[in-house]
Amino acid sequence: MIVAGLHHIDSALQLFGMDLGRFVRACRELPIYLRNRREFTRRASKVDGAFPITKSYPCFEDRAQPGGVARGQYFHMDLLVARSIFESGVKRHIDVGSRIDGFIAHVASFTDVEVFDIRPLRSTAAHITFRQADLLDVRHDYEGYAESLSCLHVLEHFGLGRYGDPVDPEGHLKGWQSLERMVRPGGRFYFAVPIGQHQRIEFDAHRVFSVPYLLGLIVPSFHIDRFSSVDDEGDLHVGQDPQSSAARDSFGYRLGCGIFELTKRSSRST
Repeated sequence: MIVAGLHHIDSALQLFGMDLGRFVRACRELPIYLRNRREFTRRASKVDGAFPITKSYPCFEDRAQPGGVARGQYFHMDLLVARSIFESGVKRHIDVGSRIDGFIAHVASFTDVEVFDIRPLRSTAAHITFRQADLLDVRHDYEGYAESLSCLHVLEHFGLGRYGDPVDPEGHLKGWQSLERMVRPGGRFYFAVPIGQHQRIEFDAHRVFSVPYLLGLIVPSFHIDRFSSVDDEGDLHVGQDPQSSAARDSFGYRLGCGIFELTKRSSRST
């Protein structure tokens, strides 16, 4: 009970820029930092002094961290979808709102990317262009705009106001309608959102979708080429059956990620 209470306190403090966990870790690491600095200064006094210590810049987190993180939703999602786009050989890719310093950076290493976002974006990076647009407006002029489109971990935010968009309980439906219209017949659409057993909104962070609900949106307009997911532990499962009994229970996930690779049908099925 005490640990759970501290966790809730820490979460609340983080909303206001305070991190109880980091404070505790800093207190633990401070003696090591001071010992290392004294030893370095002592030994540096006996060499040529080409690199004087000019200021303190303590990095308390790094000693206890692994060499990197090669798991989790964004790591697997960004890499998996970028690889699929590379293998498709497309010369121009369109994206709506996906992570710039992950997925977009991957894709821009091999093709031109045009990124749509409701927020302004500026960059001088090669092969990346930006377009500010509100895709909650289903009357936009981008019908059939994309041969290759992605929207990764984005639709769950539409209409919650988190990113300056208008509050709209049906934002995800309007967003889906806009995305569906943007893909030309025969075009590819790479789409990912949070999935879980219990469909819900965690306001104002995101929606969590069930797999059956997503199929109701997807199947009338798209063929599912491949479905993959990232589970609650951050591990990737490639090529799952989205129509299976496990999928009907959203694989038992609390907060996983569903990754769909889709092809636009030439006509809407009924």
